[in-house]
Amino acid sequence: MPDRFSAFSFVDRITALEAGRRARGRFAIPTGLPAFSTCLVAEAVGQLAGWVAMAQAEFRRRPVAALSGETRIIGEAAPGEILELGVEIESCDPDAVAYRGWARVADTPVLELCRCVGPMLPLEDFDAPEAVRGDFETLCGTGARPSRFPGIAAPELGVIDRIPGQRLRAGMHIPASAPFFGDHFPRRPVFPAVLLLDAQIRLALQFAGETLPAGQRLRPARVVDMKMRSFILPGHAVEIETGMRSATDRAAELTLAAMVDGKRVATGRIEIVSQQPG
Repeated sequence: MPDRFSAFSFVDRITALEAGRRARGRFAIPTGLPAFSTCLVAEAVGQLAGWVAMAQAEFRRRPVAALSGETRIIGEAAPGEILELGVEIESCDPDAVAYRGWARVADTPVLELCRCVGPMLPLEDFDAPEAVRGDFETLCGTGARPSRFPGIAAPELGVIDRIPGQRLRAGMHIPASAPFFGDHFPRRPVFPAVLLLDAQIRLALQFAGETLPAGQRLRPARVVDMKMRSFILPGHAVEIETGMRSATDRAAELTLAAMVDGKRVATGRIEIVSQQPG
């Protein structure tokens, strides 16, 4: 297989398709990875929806991440496991696609996406339409080469400002070049929204760990109203911030935000809960 299916492609094969309405797919998580982020599971579901939308638009337009109404994080997916993916298209026209979807390992739910919307933009601005059409035919046929994903190093977060119990702010630098930009996207490299979310979740978990009673194992349970307002580009310096909305001894709801050059580029909320038995 060509390197188009390499650094940031998370659908190996489309196993069922009802044009413009729904699809099923799968992705085999390579065994050699140290871990596989739940945010990448969300990306796999979003990519499957993207293939349905691009095919419906006859590869003239493609969706980009903009709004996720609710992401329910139910479990985890580990290296060596096979993700079963599904999407239901609620509407799709030249302006936007709306969908919901899910990911499972065997019969165990891992993640659910609800009320997702992606604006449709000219595909030729991001990639070669005929090449993308060929990729789609491969995914609907023999499938992409497995075990190709090399993993992604999470950007380091440097704390900028901390007000205990109120907020935590950190900075991160987007690399000027990285293998995943080859997939996201060849003609217009954009930092993936799910990698931003992964960084925000890490910061929120750190802040919740500093705020809630000690000794708990915390996990993200739900992300709501996550909105990308503009693209983050290679080389950008990004500030991310999480703030406390409410908390109990065993859970917290926090705000999420990201800024570039003082302009807010992403917002959302997250629920963090304790995994300890009650």
